[in-house]
Amino acid sequence: MITLDQTPKGILIAVGGNEDKGTFPLKKKRFHLNFFELGILRKIIDTMGGPEARIEVITTASMIPEEVGELYLRAFMVLGCHNVGLLDIRDEQDAHQPEYLERLKVANGVMMSGGDQSRLSNIFGGTPFHKIMLDRYLHEEDFVIAGTSAGAMAMSDVMIKGGSSPSSLLKGSVRLDNGLAFQKNVIFDSHFVKRGRFGRLMEAVATHPFKIGIGLGEDTGVLIRQGNIIETIGSNLVIIVDGHHIKHNNTPYAAPGIPLSIEHLLVHVLAYGNFYDIKERKFSHVPFPG
Repeated sequence: MITLDQTPKGILIAVGGNEDKGTFPLKKKRFHLNFFELGILRKIIDTMGGPEARIEVITTASMIPEEVGELYLRAFMVLGCHNVGLLDIRDEQDAHQPEYLERLKVANGVMMSGGDQSRLSNIFGGTPFHKIMLDRYLHEEDFVIAGTSAGAMAMSDVMIKGGSSPSSLLKGSVRLDNGLAFQKNVIFDSHFVKRGRFGRLMEAVATHPFKIGIGLGEDTGVLIRQGNIIETIGSNLVIIVDGHHIKHNNTPYAAPGIPLSIEHLLVHVLAYGNFYDIKERKFSHVPFPG
């Protein structure tokens, strides 16, 4: 029995995009490894169980799945993780294939690449593949779902589908859709600081004020345990937007294109090693007790 109201036992790792996977020169037979010792991919591998973990890479969101898949396979290989597969799922029919379902059932975790988050929700939503992912995330302590950029944005039940950053905070400039619903009480945005997406996450939260907005900087992510406790990883920033205490808010009734007026949004800025409790809406620079 699957219910979104239960506390998930698995782990989510949502990354803001452009995580440094290392540089793979075509002519030089060496890799630049400065990032790997303390980086996000190393954290993902360790969380999934170490170099012997079985990891499946999902490139469904990408329009160049072969190239993206090869990059991830080589990056994991450099980090000593050789038990990595590529799930080449390109349409809804592929998400029903018994081979892919069986591989998902025995994987320690999955890594969803960037691209178009709508492809993830449209192709996976309601399929056996999606149901297995959700069931394992809810019931298995060691199962990890990781995603970067689009792969992170699709994790929530309400997903930012698109929208112009310069035009954000004008009613209707942010487009929302249904995501994969691994996390029900947040809205993710990616490439957050570099692309100036503060306004569009504020609008998304003003539209759904009882969800926490999580803006993920590039090469930065959040590791979420029990569907609640956030640990910040990576080299940049995570922005938390809390709309629970909004007072005036014209978002529900403003006409399209009208500037939004929002009073009392609460914002937190998290760096590496900071923590945030989603349910209690509390920031901490040290781990929470227990």
